[in-house]
Amino acid sequence: MTPAVDAVRSVELVEHAPAARLALPDAVGRALAASDIVDAAPDPYVPGFWSLRAGSKVGAVAVTASDGSSPVTVRVTPKVPVARLFFLLGYSLDPKRTWRDGEVEVAEHRDLLPALAHAVERQVDGALRQGLLQGYRAAEESLLVVRGRIREAEQIRRRFGAMLPVELAYDEFTTDIAENRILRAGVERLLRLPGVPRDVRRRLLHQRARLADVTMIVRGQPLPDWLPSRLNARYQHALRLARAVLDGVSAEHTPGGLRIDGFLFDMNRLFEDFVTTALRETFRKRGRGQGPGVHTARLQDPHHLDAAAAIRMRPDLVLYGPDGIPCAVADAKYKAERPGGYPDADLYQMLAYCTALNLREGHLVYAKGNAPHAAHRVRHAGIVIHQHALDLDQEPVGLLAEIEELAERLANTPRV
Repeated sequence: MTPAVDAVRSVELVEHAPAARLALPDAVGRALAASDIVDAAPDPYVPGFWSLRAGSKVGAVAVTASDGSSPVTVRVTPKVPVARLFFLLGYSLDPKRTWRDGEVEVAEHRDLLPALAHAVERQVDGALRQGLLQGYRAAEESLLVVRGRIREAEQIRRRFGAMLPVELAYDEFTTDIAENRILRAGVERLLRLPGVPRDVRRRLLHQRARLADVTMIVRGQPLPDWLPSRLNARYQHALRLARAVLDGVSAEHTPGGLRIDGFLFDMNRLFEDFVTTALRETFRKRGRGQGPGVHTARLQDPHHLDAAAAIRMRPDLVLYGPDGIPCAVADAKYKAERPGGYPDADLYQMLAYCTALNLREGHLVYAKGNAPHAAHRVRHAGIVIHQHALDLDQEPVGLLAEIEELAERLANTPRV
């Protein structure tokens, strides 16, 4: 049996599920093994077969050869329902908005990529319904009439004393602004991804036509910055989703003329962002109207492990008391509990955090495990490390209630 004849062209995997044994072209298998998408290893006994196991990255990628052959598509399905994943994503992007299951109508799309494409298209359509947003953009141009400011140095350097044309700098009121460029980049990106349903693709093409006069961002160029304001309020949800699409892009060239192109969510990052954002928002709500003397949560707070400040550490969340001194530390870990318990390395890391921050207790927050809570007292140190498990299968109301209970534990952590 030759792999070129019998190799599959579509691979379906589930996040953190057991490995699947499949026939793949060797070049595709090697490209996946060299990537950080899935764990791939050749079968030691049967040539042309590969063992593929998905980790925490979910989405879809296509591996395409330069010879024009059909691409091999690898899809990784998340363990959590797609609607729940969108709740985690939406809350992380914009916690002040009330994100609910079904708000972006994902129920009709059970797979991640179709649901994402549908959600982005609906948000873009809502943003553009009143017309394209306009704003001022700095422009530099050579003109025969004066507008704006004359660039004197450029006039001398380029024109050698000639009066016309004039080198000018001015602010132009246009639709070709950062917000519209980001929306177009997100739409263009989705149109190139495998697995977007035909009806969603048709609507995305309509959105692209609306943005036809906006400059397209070339791949590799940095995305323009935008700042939330009253003027772009109707764009903000669409912009955040478009940025999520662009940040989740996976595209790379590999040796041998292969190209890996697609979209991936890292569930590790998504879970960490949700937990820390939800905790921070909970403490903000608790502190409203109380004035000074409330807890403050800082995300990715930089500290040093050693006295010489040579070893850096950055806990996911450090909670500060009214006196400005750290009173609790938490780290989010998207890992499934094994029969033998959670990874010991997480405990060692949290022990280092507690020691450096002079705390008696530390908190590790995992996705759903076999037990909702465990506590470990470190010998000869008196430090207690708590391991909490959030149930991602429950409704958002219950999930946020668990976050509030966790926030209460952090706020009541004993001080040294």
